[in-house]
Amino acid sequence: ELTETALADDVSRAKAAINELRALGIAVALDDFGTGYSALSYIQKYSFSQLKIDRAFIDEMDKHNDGFLLVEGIVRMAHSLRLEVAAEGVETVAQRDALIALGCDYLQGYLISRPVPLCELRPLLRLEKMEHAA
Repeated sequence: ELTETALADDVSRAKAAINELRALGIAVALDDFGTGYSALSYIQKYSFSQLKIDRAFIDEMDKHNDGFLLVEGIVRMAHSLRLEVAAEGVETVAQRDALIALGCDYLQGYLISRPVPLCELRPLLRLEKMEHAA
């Protein structure tokens, strides 16, 4: 996950590093999408595999229709560019359900899980894998 701030310092170096990571099969996400003033230009400059919608937009989804429509537009745009979409800050069932209906690929937030130490994460990942196999 890279933020716009991390990319702004040295564009050519960042672009080369992202391309190397992608060549190794490592997914690279543009984090906090939508909060910076040039986020759209970063999609063109770098070969990201994922956009992470900033929590500020997720917070607005269930407050008014424009908030929902903006998130819907981001998801559609990302998918049309063959990017996966992750939403951060998912804290309500309504947000989860709306994001799933919009086709959001990944959800992150306290509704899904609070941060956990690695020793607690491994059993959760095993459980998730078993649930998908069933």
